[in-house]
Amino acid sequence: VGFVIVLLLCAAVASIVVNALGQKSHLLLSYTTGMAIFIIVLINAGIAAWTEHKADGALEALTKMSQPSITVVRGGKEVVVQVPTIVRGDVVLLNVGDVVPADLRLVEAADVKVSEMALTGEPDDVAKTYKNKPKKEGEPEKLTPENMVFSGCNVTNGKGRGIVVDTGMQTRIGRIAQLIAGEDMGKGKKKTCGCLPDTGANATPLQVNLERLGARIGVLAIIVCVVIFIIGVAMDRRDPENLESPSWLYMILIAVTLAVAAIPEGIPLCVTISLSIGCKDMVTKNVLVRKLAAVETLGSASVICSDKTGTLTEGKMTMVNLWSGGQAYDVEGKGFDPTVGKIKREGSSADSGQDLGVRSSLLAALLCCNTTLSKVKDPESGEEKWEPKGNSSEAPIVVAARKVGFSEDVGKEYRRVLEIPFSSSRKMMLTVTDVAGRNDLCKGGMPLPAGTKHLVVCKGAPNFIADYCTEQLMPDGSTSPMTEAAKEKVLEVVDKYSSKALRVLAIATRTLSDLPFDLDNEDISTDQKFAACRQGMRLCGLVASIDPDRDGVPESVVLARGAGIRVVMITGDYLKTAIAIAHNVNILAKDDNEAIAAVDCARLRPDGGYLSNEKMDILTASVRVFARAKPEDKLEIVKSLQRQGAVTAMTGDGVNDAPALNQANIGVAMGIQGTEVAKGASDMILTDDNFCSIVSAVEKGRTIYAGIQKFVAFIMSVHIAEVMQIFFCIVTGIPVMRTPLQILFLILVTDLPPSIALGMEPGEKTILKERPRPKDEPVVLGWMWLSMVLNGAVLSAVIIGVYIVSLMHYCDGQIFQADIDKLEDFDSKLMDARTVAFISLVWSENIRSYTSRSFDKPVWHDILGNVNMQKAIVLAQICLYVAVLVPVFSDKILQLRGVAVGAFGWL
Repeated sequence: VGFVIVLLLCAAVASIVVNALGQKSHLLLSYTTGMAIFIIVLINAGIAAWTEHKADGALEALTKMSQPSITVVRGGKEVVVQVPTIVRGDVVLLNVGDVVPADLRLVEAADVKVSEMALTGEPDDVAKTYKNKPKKEGEPEKLTPENMVFSGCNVTNGKGRGIVVDTGMQTRIGRIAQLIAGEDMGKGKKKTCGCLPDTGANATPLQVNLERLGARIGVLAIIVCVVIFIIGVAMDRRDPENLESPSWLYMILIAVTLAVAAIPEGIPLCVTISLSIGCKDMVTKNVLVRKLAAVETLGSASVICSDKTGTLTEGKMTMVNLWSGGQAYDVEGKGFDPTVGKIKREGSSADSGQDLGVRSSLLAALLCCNTTLSKVKDPESGEEKWEPKGNSSEAPIVVAARKVGFSEDVGKEYRRVLEIPFSSSRKMMLTVTDVAGRNDLCKGGMPLPAGTKHLVVCKGAPNFIADYCTEQLMPDGSTSPMTEAAKEKVLEVVDKYSSKALRVLAIATRTLSDLPFDLDNEDISTDQKFAACRQGMRLCGLVASIDPDRDGVPESVVLARGAGIRVVMITGDYLKTAIAIAHNVNILAKDDNEAIAAVDCARLRPDGGYLSNEKMDILTASVRVFARAKPEDKLEIVKSLQRQGAVTAMTGDGVNDAPALNQANIGVAMGIQGTEVAKGASDMILTDDNFCSIVSAVEKGRTIYAGIQKFVAFIMSVHIAEVMQIFFCIVTGIPVMRTPLQILFLILVTDLPPSIALGMEPGEKTILKERPRPKDEPVVLGWMWLSMVLNGAVLSAVIIGVYIVSLMHYCDGQIFQADIDKLEDFDSKLMDARTVAFISLVWSENIRSYTSRSFDKPVWHDILGNVNMQKAIVLAQICLYVAVLVPVFSDKILQLRGVAVGAFGWL
């Protein structure tokens, strides 16, 4: 539409210049047409700017992910320095709660864990070590090296030291910033017109199509103006108010009039207003629009690329299964709210939360946790919600334990005397608790042998813990030996849960009358204490957790598929987990070939470098699940889909999603769990973090586009009619029917309200069953052009007929300009005839606005279904009467006389 704006500005300048050269150059009213066009352009730009009102905050948000200071070793001393002063080679000390200030290679690591969710999108804390471990054969590729910690990640456990290897834009976070900014960052942006940045690559399909439409209309307008100018000069058409002025000067004014008639100045304004109203409506659907054209673009999406964690899933590890003593249990509820859901035996509906095995397993697991659960008040909304604080893998245990009546306050009743943290070598965590004086672990829990003073609890990898167990807890509180057969059955249960992509932890205990070592003896190492405590364990149970799919997501994916939209999952999680979730949310069907439909992103870069575009496009054309994805992978996938002609929507919440959000035709960030970086790179934000809202937004986007097509066709037929009428007047020699200012008033005041109402037309009920329109499909289709021309011709014939009759009535039977010029007070008589034609056209357009509500249904079908249309017609009528009846405004500015035309003119 930029070309249309440029032509309007040219017409405004031409109008002002020509009037400045005329006899009435000293009158301010001579310049109303030019000033009016400038005002239209400013209003259009103002509405768009006010609605979007956004800043590119993605790169700025990256800088906020680091704390202002950190402890380093310089000159052999520990000193606190500002993060920006850190350089390569600095030794940085890391403790729990620190934000890693740069990319570090660890040289010391004592049970260090970091949260890499912002970087990789995965919720689990990642254990780190200073050792450089070689990759084992068959082992999946890890997203980050075990001996590296990266800028912007939080330290959640342990302490360590690391040497700075990269800072600033050379860090992983910095490289993401470069991906957000684009590959040409630092090399200068491509220019057009010598000064303006080239934004064509990022233009939405609607913007591209409207630009093409505007260019086509502009070229036709220029041709028509030139033809009329040549004809007018050849026929020596002169200004009736100044017959001495040259013909060419008058024809320039006529050309300006024709340009105003031909150029659809109402389209940019109507599109802007329609999209603005769409933005407002989107808020009710939990979608906050940051870029105006994004409203419509999502409606044309043919592929939705979605992150898994926090988008398709809750982003909250939740316990779903528990097993103890041969009995399996289902754990209800999602997220961290312990008041939702119960624990039931598999296949039963009864609450089994008080079973001995359940209570014993959960309390033992809780005694081996450091995570707490509490209600936190959102500072913005004031809403209270449950949030865990601590290790993400312990959160499901704390929530499940709270469901059966245990809280993390058990530390006051059960004093911990020893803790051996989880390590990648031990694969488990161990605690020793004082239980002296107790006969049972808890009320309804397993009995404790007489003389028991300490309870050892191990929590960790099932296959490791099972090796240390000599017995297992039975449902009645008794024990049975952990034979090889029993161990095999336990591991079968583990495999069953693991096949569903569940993360399984084993809980084992051991009772002691006395500790096998002196707690105060500093000569005994942690590993020695661990070895002494872990022997002769009793397996209490297994707990299995998963990041569950969001409510409604499976149904939304099915709806999207019905709308012809392909949903693709791109995740940093392992392939097995990704496939399981994809099946749960209907991205993969039961009969899908997983070997083809789901791949590890290592296949995109088999030799370290990415596949050629041709091979990449072949691969991405059929894959619906991409696992172990790096930020660069997501970006390449989106680019590949776009090369195939797809309009891509990308959803995500982490820093790792930001480059792909920025590259996609429409980036959709999560409002609750989304990082500021992701929000800054997006076009719209889901305020409820719900994938389901995207489908509602797609429906709304398609409805808005259908409305845009309707009012574009309506407005274009008006302009075609205006051109036909002016062309007829010039060629036949009758007075030009309307001034440029009257045309502007007609199109932007009396026709604008119905046009906006057409943009708000309710969508068809079957709109989500239609295929996405092709990316390069024009706004105005071929059959629509034919319809517009025919409509314009019929309208022109009617209005020309009315005008000729009016000329004959008011101009003493004369209809030609040369004859009318000889009449006394011809200006007033001509003004009366034009007023009648003006009133007739407004009434005709108001009636025609109802016929434009549908391309394929009769006018009487649900004729009052769009309430906004009734309001628009009333407003248009009010504007009409203001234009023709209000003194000074009507006769001096618009040159219309509604009172003087009398009953003949109105009837």
